[in-house]
Amino acid sequence: MIDAVLLNALDVLFLLSLGYYLITNLQWYNYSLYRVISKHHKWRWHILYFFAPIALFILFNLLGYGGFFYLFCLFIYIPLLFFWAKKLDKPLKWTGRVFRFYGIYLLFILLDVVLQMAYGKNIYSYFIALAFALLISNLFEYFLLNRYKKIASEKIASMPHCKIILITASYGKTSIKNYLTQILKSRYMVHSTPRSVNTLVGIIADINTQLDYRSEFYIVEAGARQKGDIAQIAQFLNPQYVIIGKIGEQHLEYFKSLENIIETKFEALQSNRLRHALVESSNPIPQYALNRVQKAPTGIRNIIATLNGTKFELEIDGEYREFQTPVLGTFNAYNIALAILMAKKVGMSLSEIVTKVKKLNGVEHRLYKSEVNGRVILDDSFNGNLEGMLEAIRISSEHQGRKIIVTPGIVESTQEANTQLAHEISKVFDIAIITGELNCKTLSTAITRSKKILLKEKSMLENTLKATVKDGDLILFANDAPSYI
Repeated sequence: MIDAVLLNALDVLFLLSLGYYLITNLQWYNYSLYRVISKHHKWRWHILYFFAPIALFILFNLLGYGGFFYLFCLFIYIPLLFFWAKKLDKPLKWTGRVFRFYGIYLLFILLDVVLQMAYGKNIYSYFIALAFALLISNLFEYFLLNRYKKIASEKIASMPHCKIILITASYGKTSIKNYLTQILKSRYMVHSTPRSVNTLVGIIADINTQLDYRSEFYIVEAGARQKGDIAQIAQFLNPQYVIIGKIGEQHLEYFKSLENIIETKFEALQSNRLRHALVESSNPIPQYALNRVQKAPTGIRNIIATLNGTKFELEIDGEYREFQTPVLGTFNAYNIALAILMAKKVGMSLSEIVTKVKKLNGVEHRLYKSEVNGRVILDDSFNGNLEGMLEAIRISSEHQGRKIIVTPGIVESTQEANTQLAHEISKVFDIAIITGELNCKTLSTAITRSKKILLKEKSMLENTLKATVKDGDLILFANDAPSYI
């Protein structure tokens, strides 16, 4: 009896470990099992921490050597999984959803253990328990989301005074949101979605927990991984104002074509309260939307972007006005211009806007400059597009001292784009630290002049920087990819 209880306990421990690996991956990919399977860049992890242990469990038990598997589990598999989890730069967050999954999963495991004690051991039924737990968990979350969505919808309906501004783009949507928020806050009570929260689930949670009933403007960022994602958000919020920033080949891996990306971004117009929509001037506009949007900025000139800030002239009501800001980057002149034009549209005066733009704070991790111990740090780690990364390289070139870049390259893009990036890196930087394996071969081949340091694991970066960086250096963090990519 004691032996049976011990073996069942070891089975439970093994199954919970498998569940830990699975739920961690699901959290990374927005709880989409399809994306965990089809979009994961490190399939060897799936084999090592999930499929191989399951195969060994079945094989050892079929051969009558279950005891050897438990030794493998206790002294090899679980320690390996523990050290894998410790090294992750994006570890599992123990959210309510994760606890609910584990509660449902544990219930199915214990039910299966009881049935096996009564009717005999079945090594396959444990994995049926995992499948059922995942299914029931997803169904529960679906109904829970609908309940929260109804509460959020009722809250929005009770705030007719609150104008909603929806912002989407392939690149720059978080920056536009932050600049517009800073400008409008000088006059209005404004709330915006935090950080890079841009999914329907995140927006619903923000409305229910953070949105103040007194807010006069709610500025919302909308992202997408597939067609229909932005339509869901737009139809739920029914925004009065929309900004569609720069559209490009970001997330091409998911959308397959630029046409699909364009179509998805313009889903933002699916609001029955829409009053005004601004579309970044370089974007193509679908035929059906031509009479519903305004291209902007149509007049922007004399952009001067340096390591010390940005100046530009913007045409407003037929007259050019000069703006200057401590924010870095030519592309940010366009992002700020969209924020300026929307702020004016909703009632801010030009004098108020000019004053506020002079005091804009840069957005963390988006070409954000700081100086630490005599070293210039350009943190552009949330910028994952070619145009933005090339601009960060151009600005870095103004630095008179030694220049170091830390980058994994461009994720979810083409080999040609990464080759172009590598050529520009080679022209400017003395040292290139390439992180991760995804673009390592492409970048290391195309970077010819710079000294190259290749890091397969990001955990090695801190010690590498300590050994490499000197006073007077400029360090550019260009894009960042989590360790599972």
